[in-house]
Amino acid sequence: MNNRRRMTGVVTSNKMQKTVVVEITRKYRHPVYKKVIHRSKRVKAHDEFGCQIGDEVQIVESRPLSADKRWVVETIVKRETKTEDSGVEA
Repeated sequence: MNNRRRMTGVVTSNKMQKTVVVEITRKYRHPVYKKVIHRSKRVKAHDEFGCQIGDEVQIVESRPLSADKRWVVETIVKRETKTEDSGVEA
């Protein structure tokens, strides 16, 4: 096993060719005030699987592939299941 960083996030955009935007969210407790803080970060990742918006993916660190792309989609953890009438209002 190699020692590259691996993170799990949700695909928020797939409008580019072979690139997806993955949002990584994390929750931690503030060391002084003990309040739970939610932080999110959006990174671009290389995609050979054809991920859709809403998919939960695992990304892994890689060499720089472009000016701002340093991650690669390793696996799709969970596919987004779309219902037939999602987004339709009567």
